[in-house]
Amino acid sequence: MSEFWIYFQIGLKHVLDIHAYDHVLFLVALTIPYTFKDWKRILLLVTVFTVGHTLALLLSVFGIITVKASLVEFLIPITILVTAIFHLFTAGKAAKNESVNLIFFVTLFFGIIHGLGFSNYFKTILGGTASSKLVPLLEFALGIEAAQVLVVFVVLVISYIVQTVFRFSKRDWALVMSAFIIGVVIPMIVESPIWNR
Repeated sequence: MSEFWIYFQIGLKHVLDIHAYDHVLFLVALTIPYTFKDWKRILLLVTVFTVGHTLALLLSVFGIITVKASLVEFLIPITILVTAIFHLFTAGKAAKNESVNLIFFVTLFFGIIHGLGFSNYFKTILGGTASSKLVPLLEFALGIEAAQVLVVFVVLVISYIVQTVFRFSKRDWALVMSAFIIGVVIPMIVESPIWNR
């Protein structure tokens, strides 16, 4: 049981690390257009993201895929930027008009990219054969899922307060938050090591 908590906590810390806030930033961007009444959909999106993240780690641990760290570090803020821009242009529009399959596929793909960003570190903390890393990987994934649900819950609470107490419209909240995220993420892209050749 103690080993479970070790990897579960690594998963928690991976998401909630204040110095590596890209994961939280993506979750905020993903959650922007939703409210508590959309909890099933947002929970499903978060789980799809976790599945993508875990799939990337699996592929990396078993040596099926390897990607240059500089490319992944560049792609992660791009996924955040794309999500924020999407919500900037769809702010206030009914979610029913969105293609659910497309949103879930894109979220899965973005989860794979984020997972690849952690894969090198994850391989170094696990010893033994690839197959012996399977259980710790699942324990780690549970930690990630728990942390992501916590972040989404906090974002939904803040969204509720802003929209009810401060009388922001849902559209204005989405516009302000999307613009804020874009402002944070553009310097991350500009400062990416991929440009240093």
